[in-house]
Amino acid sequence: MRIGLVIYGSLDTLTGGYLYDKIVTEELKQRGHEIEVISLPPGSYRLNLLRGLFTSPAILLKMQSCDVLLQDELCHPSLLRFNRSRRPPKSPPRIAVVHHLLSAEPRDYWSNLLLSEVEKRYLCNVDGFIFNSQSTRQAVQAVVGEQQPQVVAYPAGDRFGFPLSPEYIATRCQRAGPLQLLFLGNLIPRKGLLQLVEKLAKIDRSNWRLLVVGGVDFDPDYAEKTQQRVRELNLSDQIQFLGMLPEDQLIGHLGQSDLLCMPFSYEGFGIAIVEAMAFGLPALCSSAGAAAETVE
Repeated sequence: MRIGLVIYGSLDTLTGGYLYDKIVTEELKQRGHEIEVISLPPGSYRLNLLRGLFTSPAILLKMQSCDVLLQDELCHPSLLRFNRSRRPPKSPPRIAVVHHLLSAEPRDYWSNLLLSEVEKRYLCNVDGFIFNSQSTRQAVQAVVGEQQPQVVAYPAGDRFGFPLSPEYIATRCQRAGPLQLLFLGNLIPRKGLLQLVEKLAKIDRSNWRLLVVGGVDFDPDYAEKTQQRVRELNLSDQIQFLGMLPEDQLIGHLGQSDLLCMPFSYEGFGIAIVEAMAFGLPALCSSAGAAAETVE
């Protein structure tokens, strides 16, 4: 089967959603399917809505020439007109891969109201859904109901295998010294790092250290605001920003940390959570979103 996958930019982008899409494509290839990754240019939400009015003929041809078309739901502003337009004969079914609803992210009421209307129009014009969690499924069902075919396909947390022995994990749990906290996520409002910094500032700073692993380029203003707040609170010795890391360094920090600490992060699934748990790390997460499906 020839399967198209519509994304923004590169499949190698380091976010949980792109990692999910990449795992899906690799598994489909291993099962003998041909995968065509259809990359749309990334941009602001308004720009993507505008670009969606003038989809290039080459992109249209790619999207019409496969047997099944998977669409990363985050591309919905660029696909709104395409999905709502009159379909030619033998047009492939269009399946939305939904990681989380954009309108569920923290922002002002009126912005989310507008986003929810656009998102609803997109969701009402696909032929089926692949969800990464029951939480995401319920959020979409609240918008469009249950009439379309749908499945929840949880991602695994075994990207790095299970490299640590039970003996090592037990020894790590008993070591002395400050608690080594790990925040694993890009610096965007939805991840809630700023709230975490404010709460940690109220705890005796001799009892903890926090490593922040994640990109600062997705929302530079938020990243700078968070880093500035760390400086204002005189926490630069306790909180270290490492940015994006290659896999070998990330594995090292997962092996040396005591706790994945992301109590204010809203997750459509939270693949970083299950990856940390594969290293024997307990996870402190929010009950909002899908984290409660994997963390008791």
